[in-house]
Amino acid sequence: MAALKYGIIGVGMMGREHLINLYHLRSEGVAVVAIADPHTPSQKLALDLAQSFNWHLKVFTGHKEILDSGLCDVLVVSSPNMTHYEILMDIINYPKPHHVLVEKPLCTTVAHCKEVVNAARKREDMLVQVGLEYRYMPPVAKLIEIVKGKSLGQVKMVAIREHRFPFLVKVNNWNRFNINSGGTLVEKCCHFFDLMRLFAGANPVRVMASGAIDVNHKDEVYDGKVPDIIDNAYVIIEFDNGSRGMLDLCMFAEGSRNEQEISVVGDVGKGEAFVPENIVRFGTRVEGRNGVQTIKAEDDRIKYDGLHHGSSYLEHLNFLYAIRGEGQKAPAVDLQDGLISVAIGVAAQVSIEKGRFVTIEEVMN
Repeated sequence: MAALKYGIIGVGMMGREHLINLYHLRSEGVAVVAIADPHTPSQKLALDLAQSFNWHLKVFTGHKEILDSGLCDVLVVSSPNMTHYEILMDIINYPKPHHVLVEKPLCTTVAHCKEVVNAARKREDMLVQVGLEYRYMPPVAKLIEIVKGKSLGQVKMVAIREHRFPFLVKVNNWNRFNINSGGTLVEKCCHFFDLMRLFAGANPVRVMASGAIDVNHKDEVYDGKVPDIIDNAYVIIEFDNGSRGMLDLCMFAEGSRNEQEISVVGDVGKGEAFVPENIVRFGTRVEGRNGVQTIKAEDDRIKYDGLHHGSSYLEHLNFLYAIRGEGQKAPAVDLQDGLISVAIGVAAQVSIEKGRFVTIEEVMN
């Protein structure tokens, strides 16, 4: 089996996380051979990490150089959100095909996402997967399995609470501004909108949101500008099968036992997942409270937990299987999933700005 050669574009915190995950997949015949990043300190951190793995990396300052090098079979795009569009279009339009794993969000605008989707349709020799890896977290994956097994009946309501710490500091503080990140509900919450759609088994129709900047980043100033990213919100999504989703986001809630709490309620039963406790609970209306089962969710395949409880490792493993054609040759999280998760986030951001329901059709057109 020929080794697959990976390149990582953007080796900040998440790029280095991908580097570590791929190192833990080395027994599957993968190796990182190149990185591209204009930020010298990030390059050095990635090189030090690679050296500890005995991997010798070729270093480039930009994505075009890594493409022209011809070194890579697969590219991981983990650069700042606002750079995804240009990088993806250059990769997709490059004569030599490269399979791509792009970090979420796919792009910061719906228009850019649609351009990428349309361009990629013309490249049947490439697979592109979007890094919506939360669906691989063991408790979330178990809850998805329960829902798909119809144990809860027809899903009617999905509620996701993320109560966590503020946004981390990134290179040049790019993530402090909506213009760069797409806004909190695109940058952070596309994960949850993707999960809601998966649990509901339906597509979104309209969105209503309320959010604000109440606590975080208010005393920060960068180049004379104060950050404009919201730090809390409620979002309601209506789906085309009549089900509804609700997101409760708070980014000044460090005093939380769990960072994510997910509830899925059907007409037969209810399931819940808790991260990082890795607990899943589920029961039926007939059996009531005394019949609720609690299980510890684990996945023995995970060799590295990392920043996202093993989900990034499983994301890479599944993408590797898709590339090698083991099973259906299609990425588990495709460009359409990436597009719709961004569209919901954009609709939510617009809803906060305008104080009304916003249809998905409105933001898609």
